[in-house]
Amino acid sequence: MQFNHIANRLDTRHFDAVVTMFEECLGFRTLRRTARSVWLRQHDANIDLQFSRSSTEGRDADKLRSQIAFLSETPRAALETLAEWAAAHGLAASIGAYSPREFWLDIPEAFVDFVIEAMRPELADYPIAE
Repeated sequence: MQFNHIANRLDTRHFDAVVTMFEECLGFRTLRRTARSVWLRQHDANIDLQFSRSSTEGRDADKLRSQIAFLSETPRAALETLAEWAAAHGLAASIGAYSPREFWLDIPEAFVDFVIEAMRPELADYPIAE
């Protein structure tokens, strides 16, 4: 099998806003859209991100352990930009840290089972065992 995509859930009420944030702020483009889901891809990436609409009232209690992760030389500042975009679109966001080099952004009313992580590039610089 070959890895194709990963799927996460968004609150139906904020589905379109989050998709727009990924397009406008992170350079994703829509590949396919159905009534329930959208498939997105970032420029120069070879893996897709699927968002599915969810009417789940509660949020996963440990969703900080499930991330859509990005690399950035300035991870906290990158997430602050997303938080500002969210606030300008009526969505409250919070930022936290896993460490001094890796941070997370949550938009609790929209993200059901994940947070957005931003981390320094050196954290992803590990050898691939053959």
